[in-house]
Amino acid sequence: MSDSSSINHDVVADIESVTKAGKRVVFVAGNFNTVHPGHLRLLRFAAECGDFLVVGVTPDATEGVMVPEALRLDGINAISFVNYSFIMARPADAVIREIKPLIVVKGKEHEALFNLEQAAVDSYGGSLMFSSGEMRFSSVDLLKRDMASANLSSIIRQPDFPGRHGFTMANLREVMFRFKGFRVIVLGDLIIDEYVTCDPVGMSQEDPTLVVTPIQQEKFIGGAAIVASHARELGADVKFFSVSGKDATAEFAQEKLVEYGVSAEIFEDESRPTTLKQRYRASGKTLLRVSHLRQHDIQLQLGARYVAAVKAALPNTDIVIFSDFNYGCLPQYVVDEISEACRRRKIPMVADSQSSSQMGDVSRFKNMLLLTPTEREARLAVRDFNSGLIVLAEKLRKKSRAKNIIMTLGAEGVIAHASSDNREEWLTDRLPAFNTAPKDSAGAGDSLLTCCSMAMALGVDIWQSMYLGSIAAACQVGRVGNIPLSTADLASELAD
Repeated sequence: MSDSSSINHDVVADIESVTKAGKRVVFVAGNFNTVHPGHLRLLRFAAECGDFLVVGVTPDATEGVMVPEALRLDGINAISFVNYSFIMARPADAVIREIKPLIVVKGKEHEALFNLEQAAVDSYGGSLMFSSGEMRFSSVDLLKRDMASANLSSIIRQPDFPGRHGFTMANLREVMFRFKGFRVIVLGDLIIDEYVTCDPVGMSQEDPTLVVTPIQQEKFIGGAAIVASHARELGADVKFFSVSGKDATAEFAQEKLVEYGVSAEIFEDESRPTTLKQRYRASGKTLLRVSHLRQHDIQLQLGARYVAAVKAALPNTDIVIFSDFNYGCLPQYVVDEISEACRRRKIPMVADSQSSSQMGDVSRFKNMLLLTPTEREARLAVRDFNSGLIVLAEKLRKKSRAKNIIMTLGAEGVIAHASSDNREEWLTDRLPAFNTAPKDSAGAGDSLLTCCSMAMALGVDIWQSMYLGSIAAACQVGRVGNIPLSTADLASELAD
């Protein structure tokens, strides 16, 4: 601080600008030697009392300080709901008189004591509040970190598989580096996934209903958009074509796609909202899913514009990925026209068609290099709910005329049904699920589809592609929410 008689003039100016913008400023001061759960509860409470949380950190000369001020300030800055922080050059009551926050918050233990801050807030009409926060708030930042960080320590690779099929981790790393500059088109539904993390309060006494309190909301792009984002983050040049409503959800999606570097052409359809799926979670488990969507096919005129835009992009494309969620973005005539254009140009195509809570038919995607259905999706497509997996895969292959099938089996892993040089011979093998302690299985299929598709389109055999895709899925399910995979994520698991 250049002037010991006053706090930094920049601090005063910054906070005055926030107040003039109509935001309610809340102030908390303290030593903050080590930011512990009690601090987090208090600061979270303070943040919810207004619009802009300012934290003053005491200087090194203050009684009780044990950690250098720069480190203590860094600790406060790392808390997501703190908007502004600074080192105080004067006592808290003097600082309060200068910055004039609407509310000052102190710990509950100070309520019965004499507080100099009371006279300071009374001088301009502010309020002094006391609280130790609520227990549920202490975990909010931990939840954010849990969503962003991957649980890679629980990934156990299958050691025999590479030797059986004649490849090494070095081969897979080489494949991964070949993704750079690969030209990918992704077609399919634009979906936003919102995770609402809740604190379970208990059971209602009026009826047998679970009562929860939301404490954290986080949005991610999903559907075909995350497939496009995976491919881009892994180094590919990506063009994404989809349909959305005209709403704030679509704006969020557009912003995220720009952030991830995906070139997107999104056609507005005012007859539908942008698909939003909310997952209410507590204690690491999903309690409820709520889907805001419409499932009708896009109109013929919009479909014609969509097809024309995709066809115009095909001359500069190495692979087309259909990521279908059966919400009307890819009606059959759109699929057929684009597929025929790809066949004429000899552009490889792969497809995934999800049927979790909705109905679909993955076999409607004909002559694909690869299909990646779940077992349920395969059985729905061929109407066979009794045959073994290999018979099931062969039935789907014949009906769809696909060259390769990789069937995902959830916790049991994946199984491949692949073509060979001998047209009468079909090869099969399986991999277990690599992540033994998944946090969120929602994005496994999308990440597997992306890696398998690009690898096979590069001419890599199905066994290496399948193994690389399984590594990608293991990385993805090790964290909560759809965050694009990076080469660093994969490289960390491809070490010899």
